Amino acid sequence: MARSGYEAGMKMMEELTTNAEQIQEQVLEEILGRNAGTEYLRRFLRGETDTKLFKANVPIVTYEDIKPYIDRIANGEPSDILLDEPVIQFYRSGTSGGQPKLIPTTAELANKGAIFDTLLQSVMTKHFGDLDHAGKRMELMFTKPVIETPSGLQAASVTTSIFKKSGFRTISKLYTSPIETIFCSDTKQSMYCQLLAGLIRRDEVVTVGSTFASTVLRSIKFLEDYWQELCSNIKIGQISDWIIDSGCRNAASLILKHNPDLAYSIENICSCKSWEGIIRKLWPKAKYISAINTGVMSQYTAELEFYGGGLPLVSGFYACSEAICGINLEPLSKSSDVSYTFLPNMAYFEFLPMKKDCVTISQDQAQFDGLSRHESIEKKTNNEDTEPVDLVNVKPGQCYELLVTTSAGLYRYRVGDILMVSGFHNNTPQFRFVERQNVILSIHADKTSEADLSKAVTEAKALLDPLGIFLTGYTSYGDTSSIPGHYVLFWELKGKEGNNIKEVDPKIMVECCSKMEESLNYTYKMYRKENEIAALEIRVVKQGTFDALMDYYVSKGASLSQFKAPSCTKSMEALKILDSRVIGKFFSPKTPI
Repeated sequence: MARSGYEAGMKMMEELTTNAEQIQEQVLEEILGRNAGTEYLRRFLRGETDTKLFKANVPIVTYEDIKPYIDRIANGEPSDILLDEPVIQFYRSGTSGGQPKLIPTTAELANKGAIFDTLLQSVMTKHFGDLDHAGKRMELMFTKPVIETPSGLQAASVTTSIFKKSGFRTISKLYTSPIETIFCSDTKQSMYCQLLAGLIRRDEVVTVGSTFASTVLRSIKFLEDYWQELCSNIKIGQISDWIIDSGCRNAASLILKHNPDLAYSIENICSCKSWEGIIRKLWPKAKYISAINTGVMSQYTAELEFYGGGLPLVSGFYACSEAICGINLEPLSKSSDVSYTFLPNMAYFEFLPMKKDCVTISQDQAQFDGLSRHESIEKKTNNEDTEPVDLVNVKPGQCYELLVTTSAGLYRYRVGDILMVSGFHNNTPQFRFVERQNVILSIHADKTSEADLSKAVTEAKALLDPLGIFLTGYTSYGDTSSIPGHYVLFWELKGKEGNNIKEVDPKIMVECCSKMEESLNYTYKMYRKENEIAALEIRVVKQGTFDALMDYYVSKGASLSQFKAPSCTKSMEALKILDSRVIGKFFSPKTPI
């Protein structure tokens, strides 16, 4: 981005965050002005556009509440039953453990996306300079097949939709990956060819990344398995025979030339005993690693830092399929300190207050404004302050559940994310992502959230650090096949020197079990003492297990570039994959204090 564009973008950011209250009021008025006459809103507003009436009468909803309307549009009914503007397509949304949702999108939302891109690039340019003219971005990008609904409208993942736009083809020259490799339906061939292109252009790469931290790590693990073959391709100037996708082969042939010197330099780097700093060594001009590393992705931070060799980990924005929400104005901040400044022009935002009572927040996640390590959150259960709060009226240190209202037919919609206010930029709040609302383990009356589990895993895995062992992936489930039931954690481990972990010290793993139980919340420990919950179990799985789990979910329709390993799972097929690769089982030997 040129300096003039960067300055204009930063000026826009200042204006938006200074005038947040007025802009939010205007956004809601425009949404109601267009959509108050729709079948859905007429039930509550009787055609009126008064914002106070909206807040008093329109209910807070989940996807299930509006699904009948969305299904009717997908099946061919006019979109004006839910929104005035024509639906141009659907985003297929949903976490790994859930069914895909269809989220309506419109031309106006596409325009908002263009504004967001300008703002985001302005922030990046401010901190890292004009990288668009300094080299290429090695961004690992993957797509999923587009589904056509009975109405003829297409449904695709958010990233697939972005990559298919004509505007993306225009800017694709900024990336190392040929566009044909991005649209390859075979993720293995796509990954191989994108890494090949990134290695061939290694001296041009100025950023390395993907949508999520887990995908960046998957690419490094893939590189560990295939670097010799990739070097062979570069050395002889010919792609491997197993790459049979025509788009990938044609794209590779255009950039792959006989280059033994390049192959030898890559071989010298990859053949080292330790892969510490491998990203920086292979791409020496890279300025940062771009990937979402907050929330459940925070479990990958330590390993990314190991491979990154000091490169900043940049979690640039907070968005969901329902709405673009915020930008990280301090991209050089530590992952544990990342806050997102909300953009008041993107949607109308409301926040359900949560009470400090139920979900423990780790010190790394919430050490600010006097919020202590042992304070926690839950939705308020009394009548005090249970009404949603406007964007500009949230309070620092308080946790909220996010609601969005958009021009695309979502009204007071529960996104399912819990956020904590970390401060303000001008008159606009900044939030830290805490957890997903509905990701919990429960055996009895205990309710362990994603934040609870993340905290316990973080404290337990610290016992492995002195041994040079990484936790590279985890998930969990509540095993109720016996009475009492118990928590089961699947852990995949790896040595910092790159070696496979075939055996682990049983004593250390038992200590990890105990540490996890000690770190869980009061309610869990109370029921453990009463023998309503049995001892926590950690099952160590073979290296590559979470890759196999990802492959399973991708085969069922998940997007590789949007996949997040679930913190807990109830899928029987997923559990079969995990259990078939267990190499050790360990139990907590004592009741937690």
